[in-house]
Amino acid sequence: MEFRLIDCIRERTAQGREDVRLGIGDDAALVAPPSGQELAIAIDTMVEGVHFPQGTDPADIGWKSLAVNLSDLAAMGATPAWALLGLTLPRQSPEQVQAFVDGYAEGFAQLAQTYRLALIGGDTTRGSLTLSVAVHGFVPPGQALTRAGARAGDVVLVTGTLGDAAAGLRLLQAGARVDEGDGRAAYLIERLHRPTPRVKAGLALRGRATACIDVSDGLLADLGHICEASALGADIEAALLPRSSMLLGAFDETMTRDLALSGGDDYELCFTVPPSLVAEVQGDLARLGCGATRIGRMVEGNGVRVRDEQGQWLETTHRGWDHFA
Repeated sequence: MEFRLIDCIRERTAQGREDVRLGIGDDAALVAPPSGQELAIAIDTMVEGVHFPQGTDPADIGWKSLAVNLSDLAAMGATPAWALLGLTLPRQSPEQVQAFVDGYAEGFAQLAQTYRLALIGGDTTRGSLTLSVAVHGFVPPGQALTRAGARAGDVVLVTGTLGDAAAGLRLLQAGARVDEGDGRAAYLIERLHRPTPRVKAGLALRGRATACIDVSDGLLADLGHICEASALGADIEAALLPRSSMLLGAFDETMTRDLALSGGDDYELCFTVPPSLVAEVQGDLARLGCGATRIGRMVEGNGVRVRDEQGQWLETTHRGWDHFA
């Protein structure tokens, strides 16, 4: 059963990659990274009831478990190549297990195929529903994006819109259904379950962004990591935070601002660039379909400050997701 489960997923992901010399079926995979490339590696674990609500569709779990890892590669400016998968499944009937794996494999493969990513190994065990995915990608030497490197005066930008995923979770917790209303709930819940990793944007930022991170735990928390790594502070304008029309139509102004600042789970990129490159970068990312919004500036100091629409500094007690809270 163990090998059939992993094979079920492998069969739906990229086959025939020349850099995979030996995939699933032996004690370890053998791969051959391209000559002259550095290897970027990331791993994330998702636990039912912590990282996704109980009852989430298996296909959505499959998509998201890979998407959150691809987002990490995007934040490094890396091209995805391979993945490893660890599945911990609750004790159920063989039919229930197979139904979950079929759905999970479908969602995982839909995203993997977009990037020609190959599943090269995995493991399964019994326990609370938990999924661990490790991804590997390539980046030219010296071109990886990191959290360090921002300079005072650099402009802070984010791709896409913020707060949608956290809003989707709030709606689910309130009992909302995707088939009700005018489509706002469906859109926001979709953003929660199926985030878009900004891989192409990350590649476009190589050589231009001075620092980069993906927004997984909330803008304040994640931009704070850039500040810490770069030994700087950041001043953000709340009025500039990019928010979708669906979010603005579902919650009031204060709530949408708070969700955009600290909601998390959007997996957009937050990055810094010199002022002279802002227009060029915004144009390129607009052509990629995700856009980039200028929200603030890196400054001398430490931590992230947020100025409201009246020019007053906000008290921001909730900074974002705490994995051990």
